[in-house]
Amino acid sequence: MNSLGRVLLPSILLLLGACAAAPADPAPRQDGPTISFWLVTQDAHTGIAVRRADIPPGLWPESRDFPQADYLEVGWGEREYYMGRDQGFWGTLRVALGSNPSVLHVAGIRGPLPDSFPASEIIELSLSAPDYERLIRYIQDAYDRAGATVVAPLGPGLYGDSRFYPGRESFSLLRTCNVWTAQGLRDAGMPVSDAITREGLMSQVRKIGKSIGQAPP
Repeated sequence: MNSLGRVLLPSILLLLGACAAAPADPAPRQDGPTISFWLVTQDAHTGIAVRRADIPPGLWPESRDFPQADYLEVGWGEREYYMGRDQGFWGTLRVALGSNPSVLHVAGIRGPLPDSFPASEIIELSLSAPDYERLIRYIQDAYDRAGATVVAPLGPGLYGDSRFYPGRESFSLLRTCNVWTAQGLRDAGMPVSDAITREGLMSQVRKIGKSIGQAPP
């Protein structure tokens, strides 16, 4: 790393740490039937995984691109970086300091989630049917369809049966993948605060969910 990088990178990391959210209060008790979903860690990112069969009819039309999947796992991030086109220090700096187009990464998963993500932390959460529908609508509304009913993928994803799709919102230092995930949970009624870092988010959901995957070291 050059001298400029050694000066700027600690400042970026300090800002990231300063923006991590305080722990949320425990989730309110839910009465009646609930629907499960999962948070899955991927390096510094978090993704939301849902059973494909639980998606309410008429919502999330792009889910039909994965007819053989038992689960769909979706993450959100900066388009060029997430798709592997502009990584390294200067790509990281551009992502951190800019406001850039976003992308959704959707993976179709067959079989149990821990089998596909053996090195990931997986937390099971649950919502009432109306709150679960709000979560699915949040994911649906993250796509940039440009007026179309369904948007085509931008290209293949990072692993297995996965694809990238254009995102509607811009990515910035204060609007990271983990902030996107946290907002989706909060829109669905969960007591989760924004957290720029993965740990800032996972430290909250561990208190309101159940671990089914590898715990962090």
